[in-house]
Amino acid sequence: MKVVGIRFRQAGKIYYFNAKNIEFEYKDLAVVETSNGIEIAEVALTDVDLEKNQPKEKLSEIIRKATKDDIYYYKKNEKEAKEAIGLCQQKACEHGLSMKIIDAKYTFDRSKITFYFKSENRVDFRGLVKDLAAIYKNRIELRQIGVRDHAKMIEHFGPCGQRCCCGRFLNDFKPLSIKMAKDQNITLDPAKISGICGRLMCCLSYEEECYKCAKKIMPKEGQKVKTADGYGMVLENDYVKESSRVRVKLTGTDEEIEESYLLKEMEY
Repeated sequence: MKVVGIRFRQAGKIYYFNAKNIEFEYKDLAVVETSNGIEIAEVALTDVDLEKNQPKEKLSEIIRKATKDDIYYYKKNEKEAKEAIGLCQQKACEHGLSMKIIDAKYTFDRSKITFYFKSENRVDFRGLVKDLAAIYKNRIELRQIGVRDHAKMIEHFGPCGQRCCCGRFLNDFKPLSIKMAKDQNITLDPAKISGICGRLMCCLSYEEECYKCAKKIMPKEGQKVKTADGYGMVLENDYVKESSRVRVKLTGTDEEIEESYLLKEMEY
């Protein structure tokens, strides 16, 4: 079986499909059937090894590789969905609903249009759905998203100058904690460790395992160590350089110095 991985949004979750005998290349577009209807999705993985990525359920089959006509209607749907955002926001205001419409998406077969919105509270949008269904003459879905999903959709730039990781390549959100910043000796100022979503920056998790490993092999602060200059006490550690700043009492004297030593230059 030829298997490919596809995703419906940039940096979105990857789903596996049976490609039958169709040859696909990276970033090709494919027409597939989903629980939401007929969709067009981008090929993110080709020739997937099923032994390493064993799916839990039977794989759905790809209908066909997208043709020029398919791509034309796909882009037309995208344009009209963007135009629908303004109308949906207008109707939401008419109903007095406290919600901001972020994005909209048609299924390829136009059987349904989904509106993504953000709101601080739960929203009763049944009246809004009736109005939209009367206008668009098809199924309407309103889906509330969180602040991290919102950031992923709008693809802003982070303080590093790069586009946000969530919109560029992260297909899943990992749990984050303030302990990660403490482990890495990063300032705990919320303004400096929070992303545009207001939550902890995803990149805090990237080097967390490296810091955990370094902490296991390096001496603890306050621990006594032996150096080439004599015995001393560890004042602080630099886990990136794998070095420690040590207050050392020079051998044969009462003089004390503070010096940095690499991990391999200490015994403890």
